[in-house]
This record gives sequence, C-alpha cells and structure tokens, in this order.
Amino acid sequence: MTSRVRFEDEADAEYRAAARWYEGRRTGLALEFFDAVDAAVRQIVDLPRAGAKVPRLPTSLPVRRIPVKRFPYHVVYLEESAAIRVLALAHDRRKPGYWKSRLP
Repeated sequence: MTSRVRFEDEADAEYRAAARWYEGRRTGLALEFFDAVDAAVRQIVDLPRAGAKVPRLPTSLPVRRIPVKRFPYHVVYLEESAAIRVLALAHDRRKPGYWKSRLP
C-alpha cells in the first residue's frame, strides 16, 4: 500500500475553486469542504480499492472514485505503484467524465 497522494494540477485547481465557491456561500464552509475532502483522501490511502470502479473504462486503467461526504463531489483517482494519483475532484452533476482526457 502506498501513502503518497498526488493531485494533478487540474484536480488541485478544481479543489481550490470549489472551496472558494463554498466560502462565498457561507463563512467557514470551505473549511468543512476541505475536511470532507481530506477524509475521503485518507480513506483512499487506508483502503485504495474501497472506491467504486469507474465504469466504461479499460480494465487496464483501475480508475476509482469515492464520494465526498456532505458535498456533491467525488474524488476520482488512479492507484499507481508509487502513489495515489488524484485525477479530478468531480462535481456529481456537471459534465460527467470530463476528466477522462487526463488518463494516461
């Protein structure tokens, strides 16, 4: 098991943009969002295969996703030998699969 997590630049940008949006809605909500994403990432580190496999992808690409509690997001990730690679922090109701262009 690996404990390294690497956010792709695009995923990091999505993370920060969502946090800014939540903070604009209510002071402190961004911190709650950060905590929820952090909990999802810790779950991935502890049990990398706990996330649901993303359907309709080649089996050679074990891309998984795990929900962010209380928020309409999933952490989309790929388990690699050296690290967990976060491909996207994907909103559940916007542009499904937009992040697939980030696959290796």
